[in-house]
Amino acid sequence: MASIQISDFGVTKDGDEIRKYALTNKNGMKVEIINYGGIVTSLTAPDRNGTYEDVVLGFTEPEDYFEANTSFFGAIIGRYANRIANGKFNLNGKEFNVNVNNGENHLHGGNHGFHTKVWKAELLEDKQALQLSYISKDGEEGFPSEVLVHVFYRLTDENALEIHYEATADQDTVINLTHHSYFNLSANFNEKITDHELQLNATQFIPIDHRSIPLGNFENVENTPFDFRISKQVGKDIDEDHEQLKIASGYDHCWVLNGEGLRSIGELYHPKSGRNIEVITDQVGVQVYTGNFLDGQSEGKSGAKNNPRTGICLETQHFPDSPNRKNFPSVVLKAGEKYSTKTIYRFSIK
Repeated sequence: MASIQISDFGVTKDGDEIRKYALTNKNGMKVEIINYGGIVTSLTAPDRNGTYEDVVLGFTEPEDYFEANTSFFGAIIGRYANRIANGKFNLNGKEFNVNVNNGENHLHGGNHGFHTKVWKAELLEDKQALQLSYISKDGEEGFPSEVLVHVFYRLTDENALEIHYEATADQDTVINLTHHSYFNLSANFNEKITDHELQLNATQFIPIDHRSIPLGNFENVENTPFDFRISKQVGKDIDEDHEQLKIASGYDHCWVLNGEGLRSIGELYHPKSGRNIEVITDQVGVQVYTGNFLDGQSEGKSGAKNNPRTGICLETQHFPDSPNRKNFPSVVLKAGEKYSTKTIYRFSIK
């Protein structure tokens, strides 16, 4: 039987008592989530021998999640995932200035984005899901409107972690939510993820400038290091002499996903362990980040140091800087309407 166990996790410097919610399915797969930042602190998955091991990067000490999580390990990202150029955008004829925390750009909700907030946690009746709720005030980090956000984490007996996001606003605003776990399917966080194999259902990606802001066009992946239409090792082309790879020190780009609606958009596979993740989403893009800027300065799990390229993020989302790009799909949430999006990470063995 599936179960949810609640335990004390730690206390923030502001005195908030944080709890950990461990969801376990009938197979023994477990995900641990704290109500600080909605952070997934642990996620186990079986290898081909049936051994369940943790496959997401993180910290050993609770305080590091509260005070040192500048890499956004395992967190809910909002109000706006990815970058907004110069921390500015226009909405309904008015210019808004949001927190600038990435050079001259806004990144991942700002210094005090959703990844730093204490969320209200409730267990849903079926005991296989956790609901996290947060009210983002009008003007928070510079964004307009009060926004009520719900995030539902569900662990299924098919070894899938489902994440469902909902939001409503009392004024027009912009929103772009995602999940920021760093996966390492080897379960050895000292090993790089360059031996993982990635496949993406995407014929185009979004090239960026030296600030990691979109140039504004979509580029075909064919005959570039960004072609993952057929599964290949993450490390195969990552160090190629290509301007886009030099800018980001590897992959830190958004792919334009084929199709619409809730569909399978790709897979991440680790041949040695046999672990595989199928990513299913209704979003238009996925930011693939190969942990290029992890600095090895934090104490990770199992004695690891969270070094560069020891984790890979598959952040389903809208495109970067969409509030400033009329040719990109809209990220405007109108007053009284509902934002709703879903992403599923389904684990299996190959």
